[in-house]
Order: sequence, then C-alpha cells, then structure tokens
Amino acid sequence: MGKRYYCDYCDRSFQDNMHNRKKHLYGVQHHRSKKAWFDNFRDAAAILYDEQTKKPCRKFLQTGQCVFGNNCRFSHMSERDMENLRMQIEDERRSREDPEHRSSPERSIEEWLTRREKKRAALSSGSVLEDEEDEDNQPENDIPPHFLTIPDLPPSLLPPPPGGWKVKVRTEWG
Repeated sequence: MGKRYYCDYCDRSFQDNMHNRKKHLYGVQHHRSKKAWFDNFRDAAAILYDEQTKKPCRKFLQTGQCVFGNNCRFSHMSERDMENLRMQIEDERRSREDPEHRSSPERSIEEWLTRREKKRAALSSGSVLEDEEDEDNQPENDIPPHFLTIPDLPPSLLPPPPGGWKVKVRTEWG
C-alpha cells in the first residue's frame, strides 16, 4: 500500500509522496488547522491585544453567530470577555511579582521537576526522602493539574491512570 503521511494538525493521512505532501502543507486547511493549534498556547496579553485592535463583528453582535467562526477578522469578544481577560492578565502579573502569591498550590514546572528528580535520586540510592513539601500528601507521580490544561495531549504525554497501567503477566511461554 505504500507509506502514508499523517498530519497531526489536520488529523488526516494520505499517501506520502512529494506532490501530495507539498500540496497539503501549502493548503488553506492545513494553515488554518496549524494556526488553530498554536492559538491554544497564546497568552492572555497577546489575545487581548489582538482583540482590542479588531472591530466588533456586527453579525456576531446581532445574532450571536458568525459564519466565519474563528477565521473571522472581526472580534467576537464582548466587553465582559475583555474585562475578564484584563483581570486574568493582572492576576498573572501579580502572581509573578508577589512572592506571597507564589506559594499557591500551583507550583512552577521547575519546582515540580526538581522535586521529582530528588524523589528519583532518593529511590535509586535507597534512602528515605524527608521533604517538607511532601506534607501535601500528593502521590509520587501526581502531576499538578494546571500542567494538564493543554487540550488534546497525545497519549504518550498523558499521566498514567489511577492505579497504574494494567500489565498482563504471562506464566507460560508458548
């Protein structure tokens, strides 16, 4: 059947040859899907800036719907949505500047990685790790929930289910 190319952005596959791949990668649907994917990771300040520069969409304001959806060049945000974005930006700014606000349960990725590395080192050396942060009674492999806010993570990046992966043990070789 030949090799097939799978595009993660568009969630589709096709026969892999230079012509098909080039046609797909330069296509409008691929560019829209790729833009939609990267828009998931934009910070609130960038979104607010873009929305403030756009004019309001008249069709969306009148009917609550727009045939262009996310591809519309006009803003679909209400004043309430804009104010919520401003508050979110202000909260993020305060959390970066205020050391008291930083001690919230949401730790940074660096803190989580250093704790994880300490636990692994302690397990490999056989020593018992006594850490003041372990008083949170979090399981060893518990990933903080705010690290999993990215939609549609591939299965390889998802945490294991509660109780771990189910492994079948074969008793006979046959």
